[in-house]
Amino acid sequence: MTVRQPHPIEVRSYEILRSRVDLSPMPPLWRAVTERVIHASADLEYAVDLVTTEESLRQGWAALQAGAPIVTDEGMVAAGISAREAVCHAADPAAARLARAAGVGHAAAAVRLAYSEVGPGAVWVVGSAPEALFEIIARRVGPALVIGLPVGFVDAAEAKDALRASGLPQLSNVSEKGGSAVAAAAVNALLYQRTEPR
Repeated sequence: MTVRQPHPIEVRSYEILRSRVDLSPMPPLWRAVTERVIHASADLEYAVDLVTTEESLRQGWAALQAGAPIVTDEGMVAAGISAREAVCHAADPAAARLARAAGVGHAAAAVRLAYSEVGPGAVWVVGSAPEALFEIIARRVGPALVIGLPVGFVDAAEAKDALRASGLPQLSNVSEKGGSAVAAAAVNALLYQRTEPR
């Protein structure tokens, strides 16, 4: 196992971040995820916008350490996850065919295809499509964790609210902001944490 060596710019970025917002009262995984999301977005408001529990993050972290699959809603999220390959059927022609046949949206069809491939216990990461979050909830995919951070003015906040109400282990945010970079940053924070968080 190689130990990750952060680039000097990343180190300096974290120094600046920590000089501007004190996240030290947060539990360790929640703090690590929040810091990486802020680092990726340069948006300090994520310190109060992210919603999760340390228990949910620990469950996701443990699943990732055990090799659980990561499923993303789009290729940009998958591309941003630097430590592991992710399953993504957004560009799969089979998703388009399934969407037409089942009369559902493309993102919902991609979730169905991914679930048929990975089954329960995966970590699901959504940075773009609110429809994917609604489908994850409806399909009862048995996730280890759902990172739901889609961005936009249409259904994004509502999908994240539905995720929080679902009782699934989750990380989301209250506002309409989010996106591929922050969703990938959140899962990367868990992947970079190699030892038992304390």
